Formats: sequence, C-alpha cells, structure tokens
Amino acid sequence: MENFKEKLTRVEAFVFDVDGVFTDGDIVPLADGDFLRAYFARDGYAVTYAISEGYRVYIITGGRGKTLEHRFRMLKVTGLSSNVGDKCAAITELAEREGLDLSNVVYMGDDIPDLGAMRMVGLPVCPADACHEVTDAAIYVSQYAGGRGCVRDIIEQVLRAQGKWMLHTNGMHTVQSN
Repeated sequence: MENFKEKLTRVEAFVFDVDGVFTDGDIVPLADGDFLRAYFARDGYAVTYAISEGYRVYIITGGRGKTLEHRFRMLKVTGLSSNVGDKCAAITELAEREGLDLSNVVYMGDDIPDLGAMRMVGLPVCPADACHEVTDAAIYVSQYAGGRGCVRDIIEQVLRAQGKWMLHTNGMHTVQSN
C-alpha cells in the first residue's frame, strides 16, 4: 500500500472546495445576492505558483457569486464549477472532460458535501477544522485551518515532493494573489 509521501509524487492536479477551504467558512450575504469572503494571500500565491509549474487546479464548490468567480479567474485556475449540488457528478464529469486519472488527484474539502468526491480521488485531504466525518475520510489533515493556509500547505507538500517548490525565488510574473 502506497503511503502519503509516495502519493504526493504522483499528483498531477488539485481540486478544491471554497467555503471552509480557501476561506474560514464565514460568508456575508450582500443585497444583490452575492457574498463577501476573505481569502488568505499565501493560498492564492501557492495556486498561481502551482499553475506556473504546469499543475491543473480546479474549483468545485456549492458556493456562488460574482466575487467568488472573479477571485478564481484572477488566480487563473484551470476550471471553476460553482453552485454545484452533486460534487461526485462534478468530479466525474471533470475527470472525463479533462482526462484526469483521479488516483493522481488531490481533493481538499471540509464538510459533508465533499465526502463523496474525496472518496473518488487518490489523495483526499482537508483543513484542520474540517468536520469530523471529513477528517476521518482524509488521508492527510493539514495543520492549518480553512482560510488560514491549508491550500498552501498541500500545494507546497506536493511541489516539494516533486522537486518543484521554490524554483523561481526571484518572483513570478503572475496576477497579484491577495
């Protein structure tokens, strides 16, 4: 049986939930139906760095809103599926459309709607403050909470395991991540 560190060396793509992963889970409803969320800048940097190194980064979230879509367009994620009710169907369709081998995919979620998709990938992971059903299903539980560096943590671990972290320390020419 392959261990966690060995699985890191095979990762080709990342799939993330948003609320509770990229954020602390708090949302502020606005009068126009959108929501305000706070994002951790280092998570954004890690996403843009991973993309610059050739990794595919996808978002599958039940969340919605123009500000959410704008944030991930700004980071230039490979694909964004928002307002998703069935994450298993979404990840199955994503794998078929993109030719992903799900055994080489990280999925990071934090709550019950993520469990099915987490069980479909080779590397299910979660933030430190995920619900206990999710921490039980995860191969790895980050030491960082949602919205406080858990995204950066798993991306950095994968890139370090594959010898791709900090290859470009003079800065990257990407979008601003904060």
